[in-house]
Amino acid sequence: MKNLIDILDLSTEEIDQLIQTANDIIENPEKYSEKCRGKKLATLFFEPSTRTRLSFEAAMYELGGNVLGFSEAQSSSAAKGESVADTAKTISCYADIIAMRHPKEGAPLVASQKATVPVINAGDGGHNHPTQTLTDLLTIQREMHRLGNFTIGFCGDLKFGRTVHSLIAALSRYENIKVVLISPEELKLPSYVKKDILLKKGIEYRQTTDLESVMPQLDVLYMTRVQRERFFSEEEYLRLKDSYILTPEKLKNAKKELAIMHPLPRVNEISVAIDDDPRACYFKQVLNGKYIRMALILKLLEVE
Repeated sequence: MKNLIDILDLSTEEIDQLIQTANDIIENPEKYSEKCRGKKLATLFFEPSTRTRLSFEAAMYELGGNVLGFSEAQSSSAAKGESVADTAKTISCYADIIAMRHPKEGAPLVASQKATVPVINAGDGGHNHPTQTLTDLLTIQREMHRLGNFTIGFCGDLKFGRTVHSLIAALSRYENIKVVLISPEELKLPSYVKKDILLKKGIEYRQTTDLESVMPQLDVLYMTRVQRERFFSEEEYLRLKDSYILTPEKLKNAKKELAIMHPLPRVNEISVAIDDDPRACYFKQVLNGKYIRMALILKLLEVE
């Protein structure tokens, strides 16, 4: 039985295979509409989520399966003090597969050790969000028609952004990736990510605080929000939150085929004036999330 807790649980071949399946689902949805008939997905969301939870639910329904679960810790037995391990064992009696989001790093890993059905980490604290990474990889592949030989800029909160850390780890396995890190000094990429991934894999990277100066080099721009919930002080948050707002003006020297991505939700870091720009990919990313989660559910349930 396979789980997905960290993006590195999947080999590059497995990721490429998931992307291939997702692309086939996009082309031939009717072929997949009954694949999970009689199967149940449990969504255990101990932390609020719109896109991830509904995306998993939509994915399972479109495969012909059913969904059960809860959307906040208060509506589960966690409110009574039940452990994650016991919850996972219990839910394994009702469902064929579990998608779990939890505010504590490592909680989905604990669940996967106790559950008797596959567990998907749908986000744990500031740690991992592997299905967002798969979504991002599918989006890059569909926009660029490749998963190598390009320059990607990560902009915003690179310190706490779990989506950024996971995507850098995943991209590090592909050929000729160049990385540009754009952030305030306070929100720079953690040194362990630089050491363990960028330096270890010999990936060319540069750091800057100025988005516009590097814009012409980028093939992909990955924007992130400055997350209020990851800050220790409100004052510090308010000082930094508007550091990087993407406007049409800032795109004037960007490539015509730039792909602008964002894991969402956005607050104000991308101006709504950019939504109609053909380079804006963030709502396509949302849709791709549903397709890649469909492919992942099929893989983990070992459905042909």
